[in-house]
Amino acid sequence: MSNRSRTLSGAAAGVAMLAAAAVAPAQASAAAPVSVTFAAVEDVFVSQAEPAKSFATATWMSVCGTACGSATAGQRAALTRFEVTGIPQDAEDVKVTLDVVSARTTDTTVSVRPVTGAWSEAATTWDTRPALSAPVIGSHTGFTTGATAKLDVSSAVKGDGTYAFALTGTDATTTVLMSSRETGNRGPKLTVTYTEGSGDEQTDGPLPFTLASTAALRASAKKVFAHYFSPYPISLDNQAPAGDYYARNYLKPDGESGKHAAYGGLLRDRPLGRDPISGDYALADLKTEVRQAIAAGLDGFTVDILSVTSAQWTRVQTLVKAAEAVDPGFTIVLMPDMNGLSSVDSAAFATAMAKLAASKSVHRLTDGRLVVAPFKAEARTPAWWSDWMKAMETQHGIKVALVPTFVDFNRYRDAFASISYGFSNWGSRSPAANAGLQANIDRAHGMGKIWMQPVSVQDERPNQSVFDEAGNTENLRATWKGAIDGKAEWVQLTTWNDYSENTQFAPSRNAGWTYLDINAYYLTCYKLGCPKITNDAAYLTHRVQPVAAEPSYAQTKLMKLRAGSTAARDTVEVLTMLTAAGKVSVTIGGTTQTYDAPAGVSARTFPLKAGTASASVTRSSAVVAKVVSPYAISATPYVQDLHYRAASSER
Repeated sequence: MSNRSRTLSGAAAGVAMLAAAAVAPAQASAAAPVSVTFAAVEDVFVSQAEPAKSFATATWMSVCGTACGSATAGQRAALTRFEVTGIPQDAEDVKVTLDVVSARTTDTTVSVRPVTGAWSEAATTWDTRPALSAPVIGSHTGFTTGATAKLDVSSAVKGDGTYAFALTGTDATTTVLMSSRETGNRGPKLTVTYTEGSGDEQTDGPLPFTLASTAALRASAKKVFAHYFSPYPISLDNQAPAGDYYARNYLKPDGESGKHAAYGGLLRDRPLGRDPISGDYALADLKTEVRQAIAAGLDGFTVDILSVTSAQWTRVQTLVKAAEAVDPGFTIVLMPDMNGLSSVDSAAFATAMAKLAASKSVHRLTDGRLVVAPFKAEARTPAWWSDWMKAMETQHGIKVALVPTFVDFNRYRDAFASISYGFSNWGSRSPAANAGLQANIDRAHGMGKIWMQPVSVQDERPNQSVFDEAGNTENLRATWKGAIDGKAEWVQLTTWNDYSENTQFAPSRNAGWTYLDINAYYLTCYKLGCPKITNDAAYLTHRVQPVAAEPSYAQTKLMKLRAGSTAARDTVEVLTMLTAAGKVSVTIGGTTQTYDAPAGVSARTFPLKAGTASASVTRSSAVVAKVVSPYAISATPYVQDLHYRAASSER
């Protein structure tokens, strides 16, 4: 579990544009939804208690857990396969359900997962069943005789093709379902519902799809916030980027009188710079960041509140003011940082939160409760939080919906359950550490709480001498998959702009808008269903050095891989979003390789080599997308720099 540490540095701790390129909103399709149902072409169940027996002629399918029928090894599982045809490539708003009819009334739970291994109805027994290692993608609880239960399998069906699923359970009671051999056509079915695409292509804008309007995105009950870290606004001193505080002091090893020399400088990336502006530049910059976030489809910021007295407190208040001025519908979730506020007493803390809560831009539930989502909530006891919430109500007239963001969710969740509206955790930043996201979401939902899922790109911390292996965009895609599959109510992008931990989504020197553009696709999938890809796009991500490369600058502290992280790797990734299949040509360090990429979203990695990296996509001999990374790869970096760069063919 990643533990965040906050450190303010030098003059910037006491210091307080690129205009957002908004994407034209798409009009909702007027086409009526189309539903197509496919009957199972094969289905069978297998029994652990009778491991060599075939049930290929049974008119029912049994599903139950290991203790089925009070046996010590009595598990039963069902397999079913479908042939999907006739789904148009431009289908939009696609939803797919696996429909099963129950032969009994049971209060049981059945889960579904994709099956990729070989099997056949006639030959499959428990002993010959395919491995069921794929993650659960849907489940249903409670079955009624003769009624149809629907399990959402949308995440596994990508258009025409052959799809197989396994139905499993953990209950000792058997769930009995009709097979395709039962009379009355009551066997398993796959129902695909979609809206036919209009055929219109998006010719303008930087995204490979048409981003829905702000109104349409906000109409979704699912919310996406980005964690705003006040020490790193667009500008710290209103100077030109070539010589501003970031350039002079944070990006150079000898900056701030050499205090960061041991680790080669405080930062490896920075916000996109701008020329000096007149007037209240701090407010203007925060308005720009609000506009950038709105253009990327976000609902608001969770703001890290490090202090209630310092320049950081002033910046938090200015951010709330900026949101209110730009768009009050873009809301600010109060996230007091209990590392920085460890010495603030309850009364002063309540007064500060009440002051922020006076703004109509601060996030509240529909019932009027103020959402407070403290980072590292476990730094204070549940009793302390309970007393503080009572004080907020009695002294300030504000009811609070507490959504603690834990560093260690599983250790503290039970103790906080009675006082919390929902839960979150700060999360981890590598695919290996994010392999079991469903479990946390299920635990929160099982306790009757909403869940705010952390979604992240990467994490490299020079000043803490640690990094996580994000695997190019793999961690970003994995954390979004967790949020979508787990049906998390909210998402927190961690972070918008923490450049000291290199976790930023915000438009930056090292990635431009690329991470926000990729994120916009998954954000849309989460809120509205995956959008139709209307333009071909290619994205490159890579480091500018091999992980083990020694810097030429005399650093005495080097980042090391965090325990539990995915193994470090040296790769260039090509992520494509294509309207149709195409041939991708990738050149890295003068070596060119090609591969065939399918329609839709896909990723392929290649070995990192010194030099330059580029990729192009061709179809029918025409180049439809091309991206050239502006970031050179070196085997002898000046300072250790493990931050993944990103480039887009569309910007």
